[in-house]
Amino acid sequence: MVDAVSGGVLLRGGRVIDPANSLDGRADVRVREGAIVALGDLAPEPAERVVDVDGLIVAPGLIDVHVHLREPGHEWKETIGTGTAAAAAGGFTRVYCMPNTEPALDSVAALQALKRLTERDAVVAVHPIAAISEGRRGQRPVDYDALATAGAVGFSDDGETTRDVAIMRAALAASRRTNVPVMVHCEEPTLTGGAMHEGDISRELAMPAIPAVAEESIIDRDIALAQFTGGWLHVCHVSTARGSESVARAKAHGVRVTAEVMPHHLAMTDEWVAGRRTNALVNEPRGAPQSVPDPDCKVNPPLRTKQDAASLLDALRAGAIDLVSTDHAPHARTEKQGRSFATAAFGMNGSEFALPILLALVRSGCLTVSDVISYLSAVPARLWGLDAGTLRPGARADIVVCDPEERWTPSADRLVTRSANSPLVGMELQGRVKLTFVGGDERFRDW
Repeated sequence: MVDAVSGGVLLRGGRVIDPANSLDGRADVRVREGAIVALGDLAPEPAERVVDVDGLIVAPGLIDVHVHLREPGHEWKETIGTGTAAAAAGGFTRVYCMPNTEPALDSVAALQALKRLTERDAVVAVHPIAAISEGRRGQRPVDYDALATAGAVGFSDDGETTRDVAIMRAALAASRRTNVPVMVHCEEPTLTGGAMHEGDISRELAMPAIPAVAEESIIDRDIALAQFTGGWLHVCHVSTARGSESVARAKAHGVRVTAEVMPHHLAMTDEWVAGRRTNALVNEPRGAPQSVPDPDCKVNPPLRTKQDAASLLDALRAGAIDLVSTDHAPHARTEKQGRSFATAAFGMNGSEFALPILLALVRSGCLTVSDVISYLSAVPARLWGLDAGTLRPGARADIVVCDPEERWTPSADRLVTRSANSPLVGMELQGRVKLTFVGGDERFRDW
């Protein structure tokens, strides 16, 4: 962690982007005592640290509503310290951590223990997502009201689909009382068992596969339950065109449903599994394409088709999908590169790659920088009612400073996360976080 800034800070001459207040232009940003105190053409004050950010983007701190910090129970993959440091390196100032830890976050005592760990080790703010069912086993519901009171910002059995419809009904009914969403991993268990998307590429590789309908059928089921109960359903990591269409229809009919998409589902496809990776996301890979499937491309839900990726981008721009989150899922090297594609763990790193991926979509004309900041900051802040996602004077000074032009090549020793499981390692990317402030304190610097 970078030491706290003792005096005021003046970020001078940057491109200030604050979608929540329709700001996009050159301005100075003054920070004092943990808050933003002024925007505009500002003269330096005595004892103020002046940082020249000319040519850089200055934006509200990013908010990731879907990460896996792995602690407690899987510290060889990631810890609260390394995971939140990686988040800060990616420009995130708040993260929502999933409950698939050991023990699972399924009780008030578990949330209190997590809070003690985060108060000791976290570099950014951490908000817990509690389990839907005890132990995430799908057999007994948790105490939703008690967990919401204890600080849970969502309920999820992520990594597992809650099979018991009665438990899902109870969770969604509780969300009406708590105003805390049920954040669902949608995947029909009887249709799983594969390693990648079922389609032309899986047949080419003779790889066991997962059909899109495995995800789509549970999205439809849970939307029906949300409509029946009036609860708040949040669909995690939508990855198919038809899944996004189901969410759009539900919204049109007044169902309280929100949804997220991951950067890798917008910019990568199942062709990456076969080693065909050249697209708008990255410059030409160094060296020849992979001759065998890369386990770092194995993620759940799997990378889908070009048509799915294009439809997800359309759904995001149309508002059917609300926001972007990372599903940051670190694994030890022996769990990924030490195995065949079929037996490797599902998941890839996301915290340090989200901005470069989305800025590539900006350069290709698919999004604007304001769109990116909105999906990663303003929208999650609005949906969860956070005092965040804005640079207005008086707001908490959660800030990211990014160089959209800087080219860099991620490597295992350059990443902050404990695990370097990403197919982008070794590829030249464009767009790099330079500074991250949390409550006015500098928590990441690459200067």
